[in-house]
Amino acid sequence: MPDYPSELTIEPWTGEPPKAAIRVPGSKSLTNRALIVAAMAEGPSTLSGALDSDDTRVMVQALRALGVDVQHGTKAATIRVLGCNGRLPAREATLHLANSGTSLRFLTAMVATGVGTYHLDGSPRMRERPVSDLIESLNGLGARASSDLGTGCPPVTVAARGLEGGFAMVRGDVSSQFLSGLLMALPYARTPTTIEIQGELVSKPYVAMTLAVMRDFGAKPSERKFRRFDVYPSRYQGREYAVEPDASAASYFMALAAITGGTVTIEGLGTRSIQGDVAFADILEHMGCTVVREPERITVTGGPLRGVDVDMNAISDTVMTMAVVALFARGFTRIRNVGHIRHKETDRIAAIAAELRKLGATVEELPDGLVITPPDAGATGPATIATYDDHRMAMSFALAGLKVPGVTIRDPGCVAKTYPGFWEDLGALRRSSS
Repeated sequence: MPDYPSELTIEPWTGEPPKAAIRVPGSKSLTNRALIVAAMAEGPSTLSGALDSDDTRVMVQALRALGVDVQHGTKAATIRVLGCNGRLPAREATLHLANSGTSLRFLTAMVATGVGTYHLDGSPRMRERPVSDLIESLNGLGARASSDLGTGCPPVTVAARGLEGGFAMVRGDVSSQFLSGLLMALPYARTPTTIEIQGELVSKPYVAMTLAVMRDFGAKPSERKFRRFDVYPSRYQGREYAVEPDASAASYFMALAAITGGTVTIEGLGTRSIQGDVAFADILEHMGCTVVREPERITVTGGPLRGVDVDMNAISDTVMTMAVVALFARGFTRIRNVGHIRHKETDRIAAIAAELRKLGATVEELPDGLVITPPDAGATGPATIATYDDHRMAMSFALAGLKVPGVTIRDPGCVAKTYPGFWEDLGALRRSSS
């Protein structure tokens, strides 16, 4: 992984607006889902275009600790997995999962299908992130899982004896990762399982992505309006699987076009994508950008920006990017229905509000979102941006520095969680446009 200084000052964009194309690395969400499913499958799988980041390395290391043969070719962006056919080789393992929420939630469900005792833990922030709803659902399906400290958060111990299946209720308003973890594990339950959702399900496109990966590897889950899911006993089959570029990562470069008034083409992402975050381009279009959509690419051209009132529940990983774009729009922007992002790597609503205020914005922090009023022209000054060990804070607020002199990002290396080469790609795009 690249080595970064403790702080990085962003140079404002000078000269002509950019006209460039970029292909961002593979999707973290797809890579980690495909790793789980391939590990449980019968036979070998090869994941091409796979992301190499802290989060995916955490997942690879955990699968190896469970006895799964995983070969990670980082330079070739390829991961080869010899599936265990639903029988975890290790009867005991301790998995250290840093601050990777997907890894912890997905692996907690996966190990419940095995036979043995498994301990899962993470960083201090991970020990604040809720997992009790997943534990409760697993226990209702025949597992024996517990929060070791009684907090409803990690560390977690699973005394596994396989999953019986049956019926489970899952809260929908905290994290869709609970549901995704259950869904991927349930083809290996002994009997069919029905899951019903309590309340409104957040981040539905991520659940749709989970179902798509399961189907690509041979399972046949069904869903009814994202309120009920039925999973039948089956076996995943190993296969060749191409990972799409990461749509959440692409949002930074779409936003760059919006902020600078330039044109940026995202290669490899288009109308065929199964990732919900490609819809970030739709919001930019409503704000005044021109968007051209093709099957394998999206092109965004910036224009005079206006504020919007938008429900971002379905694409909540792009909230921080949108918040920074709002700094440069005419009028206020309201972001709604994203209260669940308070439980991410940091309380993202509070963090966004605090850092936007440093840049001169007036921000009303709501329980489930934000109202952002940009500063008057010339009222934005230099600022040192705290990133809260949150990769998306660093990448989003770097965009502000393209227009505002003196923006410094603390702990720029935190981008390694999902996009280790972000700063290099940003620099390369600058050079290609000069």
